[in-house]
Amino acid sequence: MILKTSGKLMLATVTMAAFVSSCQQKSAKQVNSETESKVDSGKKEYLSQPLISSIYTADPSAHVFNGKIYIYPSHDVESGIKENDNGDHFNMRDYHILSMDSIGGKVTDHGVALDIKDIPWAGRQLWAPDVAFKDGTYYLYFPLKDKNDVFAIGVATSKNPAGPFKAEPKPIPGSFSIDPAVFTDDDGSTYMYFGGIWGGQLQRWKEGKYDANGSKTDLQRDDAPALNCKVAKLKPNMKEFDGAVKDAAIIDSAGKPILGKDHNRRFFEGSWMHKFNGKYFFTYSTGDTHLLAYAIGDKPIGPFVYAGTFMQPVEGWTTHHSIIEIKGKWYIFYHDTQLSGKTHLRNVKVTELNHTPDGKIEMIYPNK
Repeated sequence: MILKTSGKLMLATVTMAAFVSSCQQKSAKQVNSETESKVDSGKKEYLSQPLISSIYTADPSAHVFNGKIYIYPSHDVESGIKENDNGDHFNMRDYHILSMDSIGGKVTDHGVALDIKDIPWAGRQLWAPDVAFKDGTYYLYFPLKDKNDVFAIGVATSKNPAGPFKAEPKPIPGSFSIDPAVFTDDDGSTYMYFGGIWGGQLQRWKEGKYDANGSKTDLQRDDAPALNCKVAKLKPNMKEFDGAVKDAAIIDSAGKPILGKDHNRRFFEGSWMHKFNGKYFFTYSTGDTHLLAYAIGDKPIGPFVYAGTFMQPVEGWTTHHSIIEIKGKWYIFYHDTQLSGKTHLRNVKVTELNHTPDGKIEMIYPNK
């Protein structure tokens, strides 16, 4: 999930042409002003088509279980809530799980896998989830605001990858913010990456506890190190953190932290981890500059050296993805707003992703 920028720059029904900001020092306001002016009046061509059109889906976390592809997206709905800086219009209430036997094959919607009414600690807003598997059980990790309107990360379990899932009575102790992404390394250790600034509230946890009066954005920290995604190792029970939450630090080639004003490179939300040729590829969304970026490390907890961007902006405001390997090929699942043209009503897609011989990721152009 992503929260939009200032109220007077709402992009409720915008259709954006792909762009990349040439100046890393631009403010979010400047970048979005330029984006808003670049409306394509002609017919847009898309790199790929929506996987389903019966419901709106976003933030797809894809996995291969038992030889089949399962996709765990957000379920966008028209809630009737006016767009605002807090992202209240992203008021999702349940999860649907999708599956297909192969890329390009028929997509099955398995129906409601978890409903907000069945989560004991629920307040509102079921945002982007992810899933992990261990010892015969599937674990669905989800961000949700509690009854005090503070995001935490919950977990629900099932014996079937398609659900239904049963939620634990309380969120994971020590969890906060949004966008959990879970990665299991070759040695069986499992890590959760999480966090999102602005509407994801990460900037309100600077001192280790929630500050209800904290900044709504990161824009006051231009010359300070940018806020980092968080990473925590999971206990064998997959329901608790094993030790302290740490920063998944992104640094430049000189070993210096990325600064807050560097909106083309700094972390915003939507993290994912995949391993390729022994290296850990930490991928993420830059948010208000609408790019997917990546950084590479030697350990799953980082630090990660910034390596570039690999997907230009999709149609819509948010960018959230997952990357998996299927039969020797790599694919990226992502979303845009092709079906609705509305920021909060999105559709999931998939296209091939290529690693280059020099250890980089080839650029993807979602729109033509």
